Amino acid sequence: MKILFLHGWHSVPGGVKPTYLINHGHTVYNPSLPDDDFAAAVRISQEAFDHRQPDVVVGSSRGGAVAMNLQVARAKLVLLCPAWKRWGTVRTVKPGTVILHSRADDVVSYAHSLELVANSGVPAESLIEVGTDHRLADPEPLAAMLWACTS
Repeated sequence: MKILFLHGWHSVPGGVKPTYLINHGHTVYNPSLPDDDFAAAVRISQEAFDHRQPDVVVGSSRGGAVAMNLQVARAKLVLLCPAWKRWGTVRTVKPGTVILHSRADDVVSYAHSLELVANSGVPAESLIEVGTDHRLADPEPLAAMLWACTS
């Protein structure tokens, strides 16, 4: 499966989460996104999406906000603690989107993901509570991310 992974603010390509997906047999495209220019991050991500045509777009934190602002046609969105209230203009997600978030997140409030689900009219099951912090880099959230990408 081809996955476009969009990293968070002050993160870099090649982190724990995209490496986990690669180690489970997926082709992962992980472009470097600028921290100081959201519009450029969206443009770079859209170009990567258009060129690679991934099956799934995974966005982590700010990368989740970037993912929400892409034109992804039929590709599935998997959002990890999406920081949509801070960046971008999109306030809903499309049907089939999966959101993974920890109630203990001290960077992006879990309540923001509850609001996103309510705004979008997607089933409550679209939001999966997992992990013990914002990073979602422990075994349980990593496995949940993999499941969300492949289910």
